[in-house]
Amino acid sequence: MQENFNLKELMDLLDSRQFRLLKEKLGEMNEVDIASFIEELDSEGTVVVYRMLSKELASDVFACLPVEKQEHIINSITDNELSAIVNDLFVDDAVDMLEELPANVVKRVLKNSTPGTRKLINQFLQYPENSAGSIMTAEYVGLKKTMTVEEAFAYIRKHGVDKETIYTCYVMDAKRTLEGVVTVKELLMHLRGNYRQYNGHSCD
Repeated sequence: MQENFNLKELMDLLDSRQFRLLKEKLGEMNEVDIASFIEELDSEGTVVVYRMLSKELASDVFACLPVEKQEHIINSITDNELSAIVNDLFVDDAVDMLEELPANVVKRVLKNSTPGTRKLINQFLQYPENSAGSIMTAEYVGLKKTMTVEEAFAYIRKHGVDKETIYTCYVMDAKRTLEGVVTVKELLMHLRGNYRQYNGHSCD
């Protein structure tokens, strides 16, 4: 698959330690391409490049990385950095990651989660393996409550293609804790509005 970026240029900037210019280049890239670049790096380069990313971009990139890279980053960063990553991930991304990581790494991740995020993750992880509950909770689409309906549909189009179902979407607050649910039908009916009014819906 052809990259949408110049891999050699980025590698040269990293090797020559032109970090300021490299950071500028990364800021112009999307999370998928940055993750593809990081996958090509050795252990040291992975952490160096990851730490160049803005807080907003770091979690999106982290979610796109293979579990081996995620584990290496977790083991190489501080608790504060880890906390920022975990609490900014959508819970479905966090659950997918934790299901693949060794127990000692999972323990550190949960330790550095906010109480709300940790509670929600634990609720999802306690379902029996391969049960309907496990599949559903790992496959939902999570939306930020600050999104407009248009932004919600853009997110669903981008991230919903690999989900088992996108009919029911879960609304998250700024700390990625669950506040309510909204259906695609409801979004369509209120296309020009903002779905924050749905935060009070029950989550049964």
